[in-house]
Amino acid sequence: MILSFFLQILVTGLALAQLHPKEPAIYQRLPSLRERAHIQDQWRDERISTIPSLLKKYNIDAWLMSQREHAEDTIWWSTKHATDYDAHRRTVVLFHANKSSLAGHVNPLMWVDNTGQVWPELRATLESYNPKRILLNTDRDIAFAAGLHAGELFVLQEELGHRWMSKTVNEPMLAVEYVATKMSGQLAYYKKLQETVWAMLEEGFSQRVIHPGVTTTKDVEWWFLEKMQEQNVTTWNHPRISVLTEESYPGWEGSDDIIREGDILHIDFGITAMGLNTDTQHMAYVLRTSDDILETDAPESLKEGMRKSNRMQDIVLENMKVGLSGNEVLRVCLEQMKREGIEGQIFSHPIGDWGHDAGSVIGFLNLPEFVPVLGELPILPNTYYSVELYAYHFISERNETIRFRQEENVYYVEELNSWQFVRGRQERFHLIDGRKQQQQGFTVQNFS
Repeated sequence: MILSFFLQILVTGLALAQLHPKEPAIYQRLPSLRERAHIQDQWRDERISTIPSLLKKYNIDAWLMSQREHAEDTIWWSTKHATDYDAHRRTVVLFHANKSSLAGHVNPLMWVDNTGQVWPELRATLESYNPKRILLNTDRDIAFAAGLHAGELFVLQEELGHRWMSKTVNEPMLAVEYVATKMSGQLAYYKKLQETVWAMLEEGFSQRVIHPGVTTTKDVEWWFLEKMQEQNVTTWNHPRISVLTEESYPGWEGSDDIIREGDILHIDFGITAMGLNTDTQHMAYVLRTSDDILETDAPESLKEGMRKSNRMQDIVLENMKVGLSGNEVLRVCLEQMKREGIEGQIFSHPIGDWGHDAGSVIGFLNLPEFVPVLGELPILPNTYYSVELYAYHFISERNETIRFRQEENVYYVEELNSWQFVRGRQERFHLIDGRKQQQQGFTVQNFS
């Protein structure tokens, strides 16, 4: 099995060549905030124009949403203008498939109201249109199709009555597909975001930021947050940095350790800008330069562990076929890993409007072989995914089995019917060399 694994690595390497970018990443300058808003609104208009075809696909005549300020429907965040931060008063939105003059040419119809006048106008609109199937976001299991708050449902029941409420239906895939589908113009900016992520990783996981024996993992977490502010981007989750050992396991809080020579570091973080989110996990190694040991690279045993997790990435992308469910993809991947003698876990997810976006998941940490509901959804095209996973690998000189955790974002290329990395993937460790303590642009601080 070991021979089979390394033969497979050789074949894959010849087919895919090096996927680790050859040149260092450069911080990418995004447009001004004003120009970003203009671009985002263009994307919004393009996306909303697809809703009538989605209504037809799922045999829906009207899609009704009602929300109040601070209690927005989940879908609202993917339909709003860039300069909207909350729904105003009560905002009622009706997407419709009616092309007759009775409903006018506006789609969606929208009311912003705090007097109750919306209800007779909505009833009159429904009367003129007479939809047979009205979609409400009331799904029990899928968040993107479950955004109608209980209070708003009660109000709709009172104001619309049995006639119209009896025509309401639940069709979660319409909301999922709407949120999951990305516009072609978004990719160029998503690539800029991903290169900025890599630039942060290459700087943050270097001797310019980390002073072995002094800097802590928490120091570096806060450095990443400060760097995001400098780049005029935000985040959807706090950067989590850990020193990897057999006992430690990167969780939602990372670890709080002094970083020392010989440590394996891990980060899980994402940035947010222009309504897009990234999610990346990389590893770094702190070179040993004391006690007559002068390392210039990570030990070969660590490189073997990364090659193993890289192979798992290949397996996921080879099997992640559009139309298959996440559970079908997971099953095939686990079978292939077993044949190749690889132990590990896959927990990949869609990404885009949200860090954990709409669509099918391929495994969960606590559900490694089958995920109810979300794992049964189909893999959709024209979307982005985070290929998130880890491989177990035994490090003999440490007498430890380490989880080699990696995560990279991919996008779907329709012409090739395949997935491509947005920037590339990590195939070699970020190296911290204590002999080059230059501390360029950063002074270790105590953020406690």
